[in-house]
Amino acid sequence: MVITRSRYRTATGIGTLAALTLVLVCGSPIFVDWVNSNTRSDTAGGLFLRTLTWPQWSFDSALATRDLLAQDLKAILVVVFAAVFLTVLAGAELARARGSFAAFITGWGAYIFAGALAGFVAALFAVHATLYGALTWAIAGAGYGLLTGWIIGLAQMSARRP
Repeated sequence: MVITRSRYRTATGIGTLAALTLVLVCGSPIFVDWVNSNTRSDTAGGLFLRTLTWPQWSFDSALATRDLLAQDLKAILVVVFAAVFLTVLAGAELARARGSFAAFITGWGAYIFAGALAGFVAALFAVHATLYGALTWAIAGAGYGLLTGWIIGLAQMSARRP
């Protein structure tokens, strides 16, 4: 059976929608405040929930304007880069496997790359932008993608099949 281009667009759309939902809900100031006040960083659940808040965004902050821009840009770029990587990697899915496992790995991998690249690029807009800081943000973004990318992978698996 041949996988058509419309299937790729559907899978990319579902994966991008899942990424947007993760960033909007888990990066919101309300969720971030709740996680910071109700979880401990030395437990598995606390680590997972705190990692979910990595692409946090805010409209009102005491941060410097460039730091606020970098923080909000990080959240936007995670979604944009996820869409780009999901589109680019859609052709790599195996047609004979009907895309199930390949779609899961593709979605997860795309989100790891999206988080790392978003962190790296956004760090360059921070007040004290350094290569070390950009690499630190990229590592944090890759960790975010590693711990949460399975959600995008599951969304990719659920995409309409021809």
